[in-house]
Amino acid sequence: MKQYLLSMYQPQGELPGPEFLAAVMADLGVLRRELESTGSWVFGQGLHDPATATVLRPSGGEVLVTDGPFTEGKEYLGGFTVIKAPDLDAALAWGRRYALATHLPIEVRPFQGEVEG
Repeated sequence: MKQYLLSMYQPQGELPGPEFLAAVMADLGVLRRELESTGSWVFGQGLHDPATATVLRPSGGEVLVTDGPFTEGKEYLGGFTVIKAPDLDAALAWGRRYALATHLPIEVRPFQGEVEG
């Protein structure tokens, strides 16, 4: 089975209220348990705000260290999940469920090469 990255993109600004987030987290818990029960779960986690990022950029044989996100934008990578799926259609089906659970855009991308197991 191939591995796929499901990237969740959040809009900048305030997070939704606790009631909304509790429902989202419950839905994500259901998805994770289902992925685990089918042997499709690999890894996933939310990320801190992009302001916590540190960027390392090569320049003239040195590496420059800067605070903040790599790029400025209206949306940022808020979390990700790595799954195993037999094909892109199956990965997209999981991605659709993540989009419905999180109310966020989900990008589905295959890793290069085949991964067994």
